[in-house]
Parts: sequence; C-alpha cells; structure tokens
Amino acid sequence: QVQLVESGGGLVQAGGSLRLSCAASGRTFRGYAMGWFRQAPGKEREFVAAINWIGGTYYASSVKGRFTISRDNAKNTVYLQMNSLKPEDTAVYYCGADPRVAITATDPKFYDYWGQGTQVTVSS
Repeated sequence: QVQLVESGGGLVQAGGSLRLSCAASGRTFRGYAMGWFRQAPGKEREFVAAINWIGGTYYASSVKGRFTISRDNAKNTVYLQMNSLKPEDTAVYYCGADPRVAITATDPKFYDYWGQGTQVTVSS
C-alpha cells in the first residue's frame, strides 16, 4: 500500500505560479514512477506530467515549458512547479503512483494509488 497526500493548491491570478507537493508513505517510494493528473468539472482525468524512479520525465504538450515535475526520494515527495498559469489550468490536481518504475505513463489506468487531490484555481 502507498498513501499519497497532495498539498499546495490554491487561488492564483493568470501568469502566477504554484508548487504542488505529493507526500508518499507506506511502501518504498523509489519503487514507483509518479504522475500528476488533473480533472476539471465535467471532464475526464487528464495527464499532466510523470517522472520515473531515476528522474526521467514526460509532459503533456499543454504544460510543457511551463510546468516542471521533480522528485526527492529522500523525502518521499514528488513536486509539480507550475509557472505562467492560465485559467484553463483550473482543475483538481491528483498525484498517482505507478509500480512500473521505469515508465512515464500517461494513462491513469496504470496508476495503482492516488491522492485525494488539491484544487488549483486560476483567475483571469
């Protein structure tokens, strides 16, 4: 079992920045690739970014160049630095854990564990 807790969401103006954190507990953090997804009202859960156990990353085209995913294996935490935020980035952001450590999966079905989500609202 892996427990995930997201934090860092909030209300920010367009062009601003936020840093999301996802703290993991339970099984060995290094044993998982980690991903960030988001879900806006009435929409499907959407891939944002993923990082494998050695730091390889992959981003959705909509956030590439604006968002940065990173992980600190010593702190069992994955981060999502979000810059140049846009109103269309408004959503609940979730982190997930994928046991296929070398993969940066974009499909949420591959993630075994999820956090409860943190709301990000970007005003225009």
